[in-house]
Amino acid sequence: MFKVIEGGRGQAVQMEVQAEGNSGPSREDVRREAARRLSESGYHVSRVREFATGAQMPAALRYLSLQIDFVADALSRLDPIPVDFRSDAYWPVSS
Repeated sequence: MFKVIEGGRGQAVQMEVQAEGNSGPSREDVRREAARRLSESGYHVSRVREFATGAQMPAALRYLSLQIDFVADALSRLDPIPVDFRSDAYWPVSS
């Protein structure tokens, strides 16, 4: 017997259904995008390493985290939130 494992595809289906509706992106959508970008930057791994070893994380990652938080806050305050809020044009680039 097979068991359906919920995961990334389940979330993608929810996002597609939400996108099909007439409502635009929500503040939670912007927060999820910010969390995704922060996670892909390697920030969390560096933060754990900092706690475990005491070696400070690179200043560039700290700064990137601040920038991502700022953009997420700014986009969340817009009414309406732009449909293309996931575009790299809005977000800082990790170096």
